[in-house]
Amino acid sequence: MCGIAGLIHRGETSDIGSELTSMLQALKHRGPDSTGFALYGEPTASQYVIRFKVAEQEDMRKGFRIHEEVKHRKQQVDGRMEELGVSIIAQEQVTEYAHRYHFSYGGDMKRLADYIEDIEGAEILSIGSALELIKDLGDANTVSDQYGLDGFNGTHAIGHTRMATESDVDIRSAHPYWAYPFNDVAVVHNGQLTNYWNSRRELERRGHRFMSNCDSELIAVYLADRMDRGEDLQESMHRSINELDGVFTYVVATGDKLGMAKDVMAAKPMVLYESDDFVALASEEVAIRSIFPNEIDTYDPYEGEVRVWQS
Repeated sequence: MCGIAGLIHRGETSDIGSELTSMLQALKHRGPDSTGFALYGEPTASQYVIRFKVAEQEDMRKGFRIHEEVKHRKQQVDGRMEELGVSIIAQEQVTEYAHRYHFSYGGDMKRLADYIEDIEGAEILSIGSALELIKDLGDANTVSDQYGLDGFNGTHAIGHTRMATESDVDIRSAHPYWAYPFNDVAVVHNGQLTNYWNSRRELERRGHRFMSNCDSELIAVYLADRMDRGEDLQESMHRSINELDGVFTYVVATGDKLGMAKDVMAAKPMVLYESDDFVALASEEVAIRSIFPNEIDTYDPYEGEVRVWQS
């Protein structure tokens, strides 16, 4: 069944960590197995945050030092081998297996992401100048407390509560999904794509790499690829309605935008609230009302509808 939610503040920042936690906790009944957050803070030029986890086997955790691996990796430039040019600003081991690195970098993001992903035992959850993606087992309060998300200040966020129906209850299968290796693009999704493998093979022929077999990740990569080819977010989302088959409602976020799309059957629920300075949307109205105790007007988007909001 699963639950999805998103929010965006226009022209200001807020404690989006606490706000999204409240919304996702209200959707716990739709997915108690895992919870995920994609939170968007204020970016700094040429600086990024990587969230990654390491393999849960003890022998892989021992001695794992991603900064040492990256520091000594080299890339070929004009026939010469040069350092990657990564400078670690700060690092944090959030849990036994989850890490957060703040770093500066001026090179090609795909090359860097490929180097890190190929380090034995490493699994990238996100890289972004604004995006930080956190997901783990348990409900929203459990994950938020574990990762210290209360007080996370930013402009917008999306999240997901998962009920495992077709894959294991593990972190790899939890949502949201980052659009590897694109900066700041993440998606949450309720539904199922029926042309997943054909669409994935087409993107793989274009050189894209997938970290899972989840159709939510495909939506993220699809949209990021279209934007990389010159379309804006809204154009890419309208195209997705025609090119992605299935029954779906998805929410996408970039560094400064939040978007929502429903397929032409509109079978998967979505409720929307919008004011002059704030937008909230979720699978059920109860999630929006968890952060708005006063009476508000909400509505259900129409079939095939695409909406985009700017932070």
